[in-house]
Amino acid sequence: MADVREATPDDLEPILRLARTRCRLYALYHPQLWRPAADAEETHRRLLGRAIADAEVIVLVAVDHGRVRGFVLARLVQSAAVYDPGGPTCFIDDFAVDEDGLWATLGVGLLRAAVVRAAARSATQVVVVAAHLDAARRRALRDAGLAVTSEWWVASIGRPLQRGETGPAD
Repeated sequence: MADVREATPDDLEPILRLARTRCRLYALYHPQLWRPAADAEETHRRLLGRAIADAEVIVLVAVDHGRVRGFVLARLVQSAAVYDPGGPTCFIDDFAVDEDGLWATLGVGLLRAAVVRAAARSATQVVVVAAHLDAARRRALRDAGLAVTSEWWVASIGRPLQRGETGPAD
């Protein structure tokens, strides 16, 4: 069983490896929305390095036999001014495990550990980003007690929309 702990600067390269793999997969799901920028890897390295060093950001890793097998990055954010969930939101969009079969165990363990830390900082809800086609992550989120409450519908602009291009017909 993997141990979940706070990430350190020594974890940056393994976290980047996991994030890069997830980013490539998501780019296949929707090549425009998740198209990596030309300097994506260096930008991500810089952002993750800052996040690991920032005591306000929750960055955790799951380590099994000395190897980082997953990570989660959670930020506490305020909700839009028109909503009041009762406190800060634990927002998670950088979250990966190195094998889909590990979402149900390592992924859920990382999520729960991040939520415990966020709750200790007065967070009242957790919001996790997951691609529509990321079935393993979505199943783990559902099994952990999260529910789908919103979706993003995406299409390229500059040409007529085609029926079925953005999802099922209304």
